[in-house]
Amino acid sequence: MRSVIRQRAQAPRAQAGFTLIEVMVVVAIIGILALIIVPNVVGKDDQARVTSTKASLSSVANALELYKLDNYRYPSTEEGLDALVHRSPEARVFPSGGYLKKTPVDAWENPMQYVAPGSNGKSYDLYSLGADNAEGGEGYAADIYFE
Repeated sequence: MRSVIRQRAQAPRAQAGFTLIEVMVVVAIIGILALIIVPNVVGKDDQARVTSTKASLSSVANALELYKLDNYRYPSTEEGLDALVHRSPEARVFPSGGYLKKTPVDAWENPMQYVAPGSNGKSYDLYSLGADNAEGGEGYAADIYFE
């Protein structure tokens, strides 16, 4: 019985692992997947920020409507959107938690713009300055207005 144990201990073991061919096939598959996926994903972050900002503008507009229902007017330009977070002296009614939890910002973390009365006979203009945080712009840097 001792001889059987010695023979097993001395027998060469099979090498465990991957061959070079197997590793190259896996790397090639990963490369092909990257070629397919990366072009579809790159550049979508700016598009997602625009969509997120539009949704945020809509939420702020809803808060402005609630403010008007309670106070019979929209906040002035001087009060700004901060009037939705903190009670202004001109507010008749203000809920305990405010209309918003914090002063709204766009997806680029820039403050949203509010002007009352607005242009073209609108009660107010609510917009984001876009990616460049400057008036005007093109593409993702263009201003985003609540319509």
